[in-house]
Amino acid sequence: MFERQRFEIVIVGGGIAGLSLAWALSARGVSDILVLEREGQHAVHATGRSAASLVEHDANPVLAALKVGGGRFLRAPPAGFAGSPLLVPRGIFFLHDEPEPPALPLPGVRAEVLDAAQAARRVTGLDPGAFACALHLPEDGHIDVHGLLSGYLAAARSAGVTVRCGVEVAHVLVEGGGVVGLVTEDGLKIEARWVVDAAGAWAGPVAELAGAAPIPICPLRRSIAIFAAPDPAAAASWPLVIAESRSLYFGPESGGLLLSPMDETPSPPCDARPDDVTIAGALERLGALAPELVPRSVRRRWAGLRSFAPDRVLVVGEDPIVRGFFWLAGQGGCGIETSPFVADIAADLLLDGATERFDAALLSPARFARTS
Repeated sequence: MFERQRFEIVIVGGGIAGLSLAWALSARGVSDILVLEREGQHAVHATGRSAASLVEHDANPVLAALKVGGGRFLRAPPAGFAGSPLLVPRGIFFLHDEPEPPALPLPGVRAEVLDAAQAARRVTGLDPGAFACALHLPEDGHIDVHGLLSGYLAAARSAGVTVRCGVEVAHVLVEGGGVVGLVTEDGLKIEARWVVDAAGAWAGPVAELAGAAPIPICPLRRSIAIFAAPDPAAAASWPLVIAESRSLYFGPESGGLLLSPMDETPSPPCDARPDDVTIAGALERLGALAPELVPRSVRRRWAGLRSFAPDRVLVVGEDPIVRGFFWLAGQGGCGIETSPFVADIAADLLLDGATERFDAALLSPARFARTS
């Protein structure tokens, strides 16, 4: 399976987090890296089941800043990284029940406030009597997740990074308070100076294998349904419409419309499945907001697990208990859009122990140790 059994860095998890870090490290000339993915292919879980959007606005200022950092890369990736644009700026609508949004995006993010009538002219089917205004982010929109993931993977592999799927970690080996390697389910021992926990919904169990800080990374199920649009040609250019007060969002997808109930149901790490009752509730709420869009049937539905730390901010940095164990977890619902920026931050921290890109203390796993 492997030509050798020692690597400087082993990354556990071959989704967007793990592969983006492999890319960022390889861009700095570090290629003595092994990426292990427990599934038979990459991006099976959270990465492959997201709504794939750049939304540079968040009530949490830390997440908002990370999204803005990711947006800079998505709009202008390095030459040769992707064969087509990574971002299609269809726009984002945040619908509000007040005449003015309660908050605006960070400086530098283009935004405008539309009244209900203006918003309803842009997204036909919206009932202008069901909301008061829309915050419009015209330069945000749909991310080509396949192109982004492929770019990370191709660049890492071309630099010499080893990537393996279908390999599950059974033990993380720790001696004298520091990581020395890991053991796979089939008994293969791999020596390593660093073990990176980029395992998504499985980040907590991987940390337990190492005896790392007991940071509760909670997987929460998020469901999505696809259905026909009344006018597919018109709907294809619509923005993603987010109505947080009604716990739903919808937007164009695969020639139809995508709808999410914005559900957050706690779940153990698993191959998540959607809940029909949850989706039915979202369709009912859609009827109060945009009655013309409610379908007679749903074409397809799925669910994924989004993983959150207690404060809902990413956990990035060396563990405060086990040296050489590095967290890259708790991406929540913004792992894809923040991945290029967070990967650069993580690479700085792993190689240099510090970064000038961001206040690393806001992401550090030590923030939980201080308050425990």
